[in-house]
Amino acid sequence: MVFHRRFATLLAASLAMAAALLRPGYGLAADPCSGHQLLSTPRPETSCQSFAVQIFVSLDKATHAVVYPADVTLYATPDMESRVVFRSAKGDTLTSQDYASPRGTDGYYVAVAQWSPDSQYFVFSMMSSGGHSPWSYPVKVYSVKRNTIASFSDMINGGPTIAAQFQFSGPHSVVASTWKGPGDLNDKVPVTVDLDAAFAKLPAAPSAN
Repeated sequence: MVFHRRFATLLAASLAMAAALLRPGYGLAADPCSGHQLLSTPRPETSCQSFAVQIFVSLDKATHAVVYPADVTLYATPDMESRVVFRSAKGDTLTSQDYASPRGTDGYYVAVAQWSPDSQYFVFSMMSSGGHSPWSYPVKVYSVKRNTIASFSDMINGGPTIAAQFQFSGPHSVVASTWKGPGDLNDKVPVTVDLDAAFAKLPAAPSAN
């Protein structure tokens, strides 16, 4: 019975997003180049040749995280999907990860992003560009020491993050929201992860590229 109720909650959330996406005029942006918007009519191919990037500088000024708009579809503002690039203060590219999709409807864009107080981790939550699983906000973590990007879900036993917002507690501990039980979107619970300890437990991986 509990499973059916939770499944119904997930289905209702997905249907609500789908209905919004199909509503005439949904996301008709005044500015077709920004704002994380879907467009009811395609923008010109020559539009958005210059666009703003977001630059997040670590508190120690040593590392920059740069979020580039990367959506290829003309039925959306370019920032509906993202590419995240990490560079040193002197301009060397350290690593990057592309969250864009081939047709611009199955990728992700950065919703909330922040450096840890000790400047060793960059944490960012994402939203689906196509409205898939609208209750889910995947969170990624970049480690300066390892120069790699890891999934926050892997640090909480595969659980999802169901809110875009997160906060830091201490120099490198992050607090995010997950569900109390599988499919339970009505009862968010906080989960705290010490990123130093979490990365120490993760298997060594090559740098993202």
